[in-house]
Amino acid sequence: MSFVRRLVLALVLSCLALGRVAANPMLLVDMDNLAVLHAEDAGQPWHPASLTKMMTAYVVFEEIAKGTVTLDTPVILSKKAINQAPSKSGLPVGSALTLQDALYVMLVKSANDVAMAIAETVGGDEAGFVVKMNDVASRMGLSATHFTNPNGLHDPAQYTSARDLAVLALYIHQSFPQYLPMFGTEVVQLGKAKLESQNELLTSFAGTTGMKTGYVCASGLNMVVTVERNGRRLLAVVLGGSSARERNERTAELVLKGLSGSAQPTGQTVLALADNPGVAPVDMTPLICGKQAKAYVAAQQAAFPMGMKGQPSYLNDVVAPRSYVATDLGRLATGVSLPRPRPPHAPQFAAAVPAQGEEAPLAGDLRPGLAATAIGVAPLPQPRLNR
Repeated sequence: MSFVRRLVLALVLSCLALGRVAANPMLLVDMDNLAVLHAEDAGQPWHPASLTKMMTAYVVFEEIAKGTVTLDTPVILSKKAINQAPSKSGLPVGSALTLQDALYVMLVKSANDVAMAIAETVGGDEAGFVVKMNDVASRMGLSATHFTNPNGLHDPAQYTSARDLAVLALYIHQSFPQYLPMFGTEVVQLGKAKLESQNELLTSFAGTTGMKTGYVCASGLNMVVTVERNGRRLLAVVLGGSSARERNERTAELVLKGLSGSAQPTGQTVLALADNPGVAPVDMTPLICGKQAKAYVAAQQAAFPMGMKGQPSYLNDVVAPRSYVATDLGRLATGVSLPRPRPPHAPQFAAAVPAQGEEAPLAGDLRPGLAATAIGVAPLPQPRLNR
């Protein structure tokens, strides 16, 4: 057992003995002014699981803006993609989707096979795509983040923090708002298959607009959620839940504290929060999937019973699910035209026009036309103007 695992286990067992449970990273941000309303261990490195796919999507959005791919680019599922562990799309090797459909399947179903196929399509191969992921993370200033794969299947060297995930979510909202419906869709119809999201807030917590859930044993159950109610726009990150119930209910509780005013600005913005990049990521495996899991989950249930049978819940709203229909293009040979007509592609962003004799500044930018600073660091997300 590693030092980190022994440390986490010792801490949790001591908490159990005292009738308390270990705190996991949580963060609540006002998206209009970037104010932090609540933060617990927001800079602690944590395994992202399928929250990784938020960065995978961002890299694709950036490549679309550059013109290297389009939403109609075919994504073909290779043998390597098909061999990824679940969750998966259910498509056989050689199947093809448009890039747009692939993004929906990846983000809604959290399909690991489709995430790998997207990476191979956009990056040439997995390694090439991961380089792009880490390049974006560096330009965003995500100092507690490092990626080794595009889908979030566990790797000890793949980690992030609640703070970094919040900044990534803000960049998605600010730079590529046209793709936000992908993060707020609850079900994708793919042939006869109905691919559903694990984000229960989409259909039971009014005002939820997205974004992503994730789970591996080492991370526990993770969630990033955005909510718009009564003119407020809030962003919540909850990592390391012991169950989907706990994760969902804690996230809803955190948002409600922000909406009610019981969670007040801390005086910091999310951009000013400090990461702890030199600290090892926590490994929750012994508590989520190991011998201690039964006792740990029972302690979490006793400490936070919301949503359990016979207990009240924060998830009482009935919201019509947003759906999307994707098309399985079948087996598609490389270089063969798609078997259905496509509208002409119109770039979403115009590239910056260089001065005479200069090259267009794409390499250091988060998207064409967004100027980088002199040292190549991406401009930070900007708060909204007072209205």
